[in-house]
Amino acid sequence: MVFRSVRYRCVYAGLYAVSLLPVTLLYQVANLAFFLIYYIIRYRREVVHLNMARSFPKQRYEEISIIKKKFYRGFMRHFADIVKAISISPKIMDEKIEFIGLEILDEAINSGKSVIASLGHCSNWEMLHFLSHKISHEVYAVYKPLSSDVMNRLMIKLRTRFGMKVITDRSVIRHIRSNNSPPAVYLFLADQCPQVNDENFRYCFLNQDTYFFSGMEKLARKSNSVVVYLNIKQLPDRRYKVTCKPVSNRTDIESEGEITRKYAELLEENIKEQPGSWLWTHKRWKR
Repeated sequence: MVFRSVRYRCVYAGLYAVSLLPVTLLYQVANLAFFLIYYIIRYRREVVHLNMARSFPKQRYEEISIIKKKFYRGFMRHFADIVKAISISPKIMDEKIEFIGLEILDEAINSGKSVIASLGHCSNWEMLHFLSHKISHEVYAVYKPLSSDVMNRLMIKLRTRFGMKVITDRSVIRHIRSNNSPPAVYLFLADQCPQVNDENFRYCFLNQDTYFFSGMEKLARKSNSVVVYLNIKQLPDRRYKVTCKPVSNRTDIESEGEITRKYAELLEENIKEQPGSWLWTHKRWKR
């Protein structure tokens, strides 16, 4: 236990020191990392290419290759931004990420309802930990604990830096339905491959039959929460824009699977806006 604590402190201290470097230098390191990952290590290049080719069947091989390089290059730069966020000031962070439509969250919570803020692995989703600095309500990031204790503690440290709270996926239902828990915003990443295939949550997504997690919708129904989608985009000047888009205000009257269907459509729209921004290395269709 002591050894793991010391190891965590050493790793965090090292990352904090690196985060103090100028962001331009961090981007140069990210460019070098792109070259190594893409050309030398070739990390999951076959998986990425297959995922993209099936998702965009009308694109030619050369066009897929361009999108693929954009994904890897952008992914490395996102890591640079994540590292920089360890020590970045709130003022600079405020200039780095723009939020649109936050009044949707305020209206829902002020009416006594919690908000399920669904999102996908688009652009730099980790930058959303700054959301808690932008609104006056509590924000929880729903997560599944990592197997590595050091990485798990680092993730929690980063996500809670600006006031966001974290809650495990196994605890969120009990927490959101508790009479002692005031209305709040709960961030859900719901675009990975579920372990159990439910026919009620199968949709045509990126030109393929795709199963989605049912947990986000079921939680929204049980808690009668408002559901929104957070559209994340990378801007040309290396800033990020997050737009809140309504999914459902009356989850109690939606038919089964309808909330998730709307989420899937908004996620697909988000991906098609910037095809190179999604987490293509994930084996989304392995089942």
